[in-house]
Amino acid sequence: MIPTDQQVDEDVEAVLAGSRAVVGISVRSLAEAMESLTLQQYRVLVLICSRGPLRSGALAAAIGVHPSTFTRAVDRLVAGGWVTREDNPDTRREVLVAPTERARVLVDQVLARRRAQFEAVLDRMDADGRAAVREGFARFAEAAGDTDMPEATTLGYES
Repeated sequence: MIPTDQQVDEDVEAVLAGSRAVVGISVRSLAEAMESLTLQQYRVLVLICSRGPLRSGALAAAIGVHPSTFTRAVDRLVAGGWVTREDNPDTRREVLVAPTERARVLVDQVLARRRAQFEAVLDRMDADGRAAVREGFARFAEAAGDTDMPEATTLGYES
């Protein structure tokens, strides 16, 4: 059956409402971290906490900034105690950016807050509602083709 224009509009509005709720939870989970860091700095921390130490150039490419600009960003993260620079053990000509324990704790706290907020929302639903959400999100992600999106890691979502 072909959906009517009205049904398509209702479907899109429902998806937009759901996405606003998900984004709202994500933003609230980041609020405390944003008191100390910019979003770009937080993204760097998430990347190196999830993937391990990375070259500055690889990090700059991952977050979409020019390497020369990124060097200054790393300088600020080092000064703030969020990251360290280490010699690459495989080739001493390269320097890796690695998270400090402080960075790992912060990223873990943000992810724990986000998870707790999602759990709280799901707890307010009955079993049928949770099953419908689970199936709906799975189908939506599959249709979107974003089931393995590496870019999501930069915002703290596991790919």
